[in-house]
Amino acid sequence: MTAADDALHTPVMLERCIELLAPVLDRSGAVLVDATLGLGGHAEAFLRRFPELTFVGLDRDPEALRLAGERLAPFTDRVHLVHAVYDRIADVLDDLGVGPVAGILFDLGVSSMQLDVVERGFSYSKDAPLDMRMDMTAPLTAARIIAEYDEYTLRRIFFQYGEEKLAARYARRIVERRAAAPIETSAQLVDIIAAATPAAVQRAGHPAKRVFQALRIEVNSELAILERAIPSAVDALEIGGRIVVLAYQSLEDRIVKQEFARRSTSTAPRGLPVELPEHRPELRLLVRGAELATDAEKARNPRSTPVRLRAAERLRGSQLKRVAA
Repeated sequence: MTAADDALHTPVMLERCIELLAPVLDRSGAVLVDATLGLGGHAEAFLRRFPELTFVGLDRDPEALRLAGERLAPFTDRVHLVHAVYDRIADVLDDLGVGPVAGILFDLGVSSMQLDVVERGFSYSKDAPLDMRMDMTAPLTAARIIAEYDEYTLRRIFFQYGEEKLAARYARRIVERRAAAPIETSAQLVDIIAAATPAAVQRAGHPAKRVFQALRIEVNSELAILERAIPSAVDALEIGGRIVVLAYQSLEDRIVKQEFARRSTSTAPRGLPVELPEHRPELRLLVRGAELATDAEKARNPRSTPVRLRAAERLRGSQLKRVAA
């Protein structure tokens, strides 16, 4: 990996992630799963800090896996890198013959590399083909959504995934414009959105931000996958194991918050004189609410500005039975 490649990814809240996971990783036989490997910034730090750690890294982006593999080459004997979406954690661990794990880390959202490589089409500030696929082998692109989805469906995803108040207006303008000519680049889409946005709204921020977020989520099925992934990850933890999740927008964070809240609450019926073991909480929350990056980190790494960190420890639950490969 070159210096330029390394500059693409400064790990967010790295020391805090290490602090939260260290109690379960600093021992022989500990396994850490990084469900969103990216360029391997978090991974490298954990492998250097914990010399007996076994590491499993997942990513849906083959290019990220290639670059991370170069970065993590000094640790090859302790590393397993897998091309997989993170809702397949259980299958990946089964395939590797790995039992319940000590720690799991999620660093959600689009990676630094995907944002910074113009050709991937994630950025509304740079002209590129409307792609937005995290996995370039997947069939659905943002251009295909813009070309094929009907007005109602476009409006729904802009509102649901982008929380965009002008969703109906934008969907209508897109359908009108594509009838005259294909919409294939980010600049074309930004021009349509900007022209449809009242001046007062434009002064509040880039008008295309929420639409691009919604398209990215739809292209990559991010929220549906996350809804499956968090429960699966908790189930993959050993008793005493810990999970840390970094989320960058409210829709992701809400899914994590709700699952952690559900599993950290007793299920005992009201009025029961004694809480039975099967009703006790499965998780213990390690931070109060969602933790934010410090002002110093935000200044050093602007991409940490929107992050919300949540963490929990597994207290009980039926363990997954795995058969060694």
